[in-house]
Amino acid sequence: VLCDIALTLVFLLHTCRQFPGCGNIVTFSQFLFIAVEGFIFEANFGRKRPAIPMRYYLIMVAMFFTVSVVNNYALNLNIAMPLHMIFRSGSLIASMALGIIILKKRYSMSKYTSIALVSVGIFTCTFMSAKQVASDSSLNEEDGLHVFLWWLLGIAALTFALLMSARMGIFQETLYKQFGKHSKEALFYNHALPLPGFLLLAPNIYHHAVLFSQSEPFQIPVIGLTLPIMWFYLLMNVITQYVCIRGVFILTTECTSLTVTLVVTLRKFVSLIFSILYFRNPFTAWHWLGTAFVFVGTLMYTEVWNSLGPLLARWRKRPKEE
Repeated sequence: VLCDIALTLVFLLHTCRQFPGCGNIVTFSQFLFIAVEGFIFEANFGRKRPAIPMRYYLIMVAMFFTVSVVNNYALNLNIAMPLHMIFRSGSLIASMALGIIILKKRYSMSKYTSIALVSVGIFTCTFMSAKQVASDSSLNEEDGLHVFLWWLLGIAALTFALLMSARMGIFQETLYKQFGKHSKEALFYNHALPLPGFLLLAPNIYHHAVLFSQSEPFQIPVIGLTLPIMWFYLLMNVITQYVCIRGVFILTTECTSLTVTLVVTLRKFVSLIFSILYFRNPFTAWHWLGTAFVFVGTLMYTEVWNSLGPLLARWRKRPKEE
């Protein structure tokens, strides 16, 4: 799964670097591919009735589509990719906060400590990025203020998307308790039902489709087929993204939720490192400290230490037994 995620990010970085506003065509292509695959193999060409009533999927899809679009547009609001990824790593904070408010849940002290670490990490990275934007010497005072205000709007967009994503997770949890777990069905409807919404983004998608078609030609190895290189990057991104999502789905059926959460956490870390290296973004010691807080807090939340303890104990006893 981690290898598929790394490949997905490589192709995504290639596309976003040449066309920074291409998030909509990338998202549309991924949604379309997964929807077609699900329509054939999960919905059986529309003959299979969904286990969860359609009205609940419509609500879930409205949330899912909103989160995807807002996260894409945040990248156009002076939000650097590393900050974007670190900020979204704070999903634990939003989930815990809404769980306490909506589901009246209570957590152990270690959970609250982990959330505090993640909060401090995100605040550190956000504050340092704000200083970088505000102190850009290449901008005059008026332009610098303009850029900084757009950056604040980007932070607001990320915050909204974070809370909406957490609310969607609670909504899904409630549905699964009521109707049973149907992850593959939910994956299909979450990608099929939002497709009409992309009509609102049709001009942007068409514009980037034209730009993609004007990119330099590329000959696919082995096959020998020649097509614009941006369409090749997009095709590879869609395929690897599909494999990645399928891998995560298989993981949820074969492993514990702790293992799945750990893999998702490692995915965020791998994505962050790839982004920093590829885009050569300024990443200070404070950013690294904030990132460390985010991931240590996330690992503490998943109680990885409790799982590693027995393994280390058995490993230490092994030489004595031999």
